[in-house]
Amino acid sequence: MSDIKFTKHEKAAMVDKLQAYFERELDQELGQFDAEFLLDFVSKELGAYYYNRGLHDARGIFEARVQTIDDDIYAIEQDIS
Repeated sequence: MSDIKFTKHEKAAMVDKLQAYFERELDQELGQFDAEFLLDFVSKELGAYYYNRGLHDARGIFEARVQTIDDDIYAIEQDIS
């Protein structure tokens, strides 16, 4: 798996969410540098789990659609008896 890259805007939004979470839930201020460091750690160490779950979910959707197409094809099959 290649590294997941986020835009500066996406990364800033995630950092803001981390900072807000720490303030709200832990009553701790999380500085910009620390929030970026934590985000980098979580992305590197846990990102693959979320990425793989997304692929798993996408695969399920794809398989369901293929099954529907397969059913539709069988439904229009002509009787050759």
